[in-house]
Amino acid sequence: MKAQTSAAVKTRPAKRKRRSLYRGEMRWGYLFIAPPFIGVFVFLLYPLLNSLYMSLTNFNFGQPAEFIGLDNYKRALADDPLVWKTLWNTFYAALGVPLGMIAALFAALLLDRKLRGRHFFRMLFFLPTICSVVALAMVWRWIFNADFGLLNYYLGVIGIDAPAWLIDQTWAMPAMIIQGVWGGLGVSIILYLAALGNVPTSLYEAATVDGANGWQKFIHITVPGISPVTFFILITSLIGALQDFPRFQLLTGGGPNYSTTTIVYYLYTVAFQYSEMGYASALAWILGIIIMLIIVINFVFSKRWVHYN
Repeated sequence: MKAQTSAAVKTRPAKRKRRSLYRGEMRWGYLFIAPPFIGVFVFLLYPLLNSLYMSLTNFNFGQPAEFIGLDNYKRALADDPLVWKTLWNTFYAALGVPLGMIAALFAALLLDRKLRGRHFFRMLFFLPTICSVVALAMVWRWIFNADFGLLNYYLGVIGIDAPAWLIDQTWAMPAMIIQGVWGGLGVSIILYLAALGNVPTSLYEAATVDGANGWQKFIHITVPGISPVTFFILITSLIGALQDFPRFQLLTGGGPNYSTTTIVYYLYTVAFQYSEMGYASALAWILGIIIMLIIVINFVFSKRWVHYN
């Protein structure tokens, strides 16, 4: 009995020492994970909650915030026609997403073949992705120029009466869609090339033995095989398109007559030109809710067409 008691007494300091070491390790662990948590709180969570509060206030620069409840949301959805016009413009511009995905897939199918110079063309397509947005906008302003633009020159050579792209209400948004499709090809092509490389060649060989033609192989093997990447490109491209802003500011300035003013551009104008930060915060939350709903709908319907190996 005495031997058991003395053994228990001896093990207590050892247990305390282990607990002390464990607590020391825990403190160091918390210390190491603190910076990202602090960063998330300072740069994400706090601004998010603060913008939600500001959306419920009448807040202008230099004046204290006045709580007004849901009046900003009522104004945006019922009393401000520019909100609906800019939302329409935003979704109109987002038509470039499926067009860009189709163009990127077509280009990736060509570049996936063992052709001479394919590595050069891959680099050429990806080059706009690493270039300055301002520089690309200046180049496209010259291309779309109504008087001496490169596009109108070649259209005139083949006898087409070209429009004044960026200053015509009818053609300004199609011009922005063209520029957006071109600018987004690089990343999508690289992703599609990676996806095409992961489709098992044995499936194509089996389909050939069964007598399938090229179109049948594309529909029943290639498209399902790359569907996860297609879904990823769709989601990320939609999020980017619905928040697109710098291209419109640089190329058209939202004109003519608000024909290329997107909801983010309008939000920027309300916030930093009219100093209505509360109303701008409400617009931001409306856009955020719309994007969230679109993403949720896409995830729900993705179960029908996205096939994970």
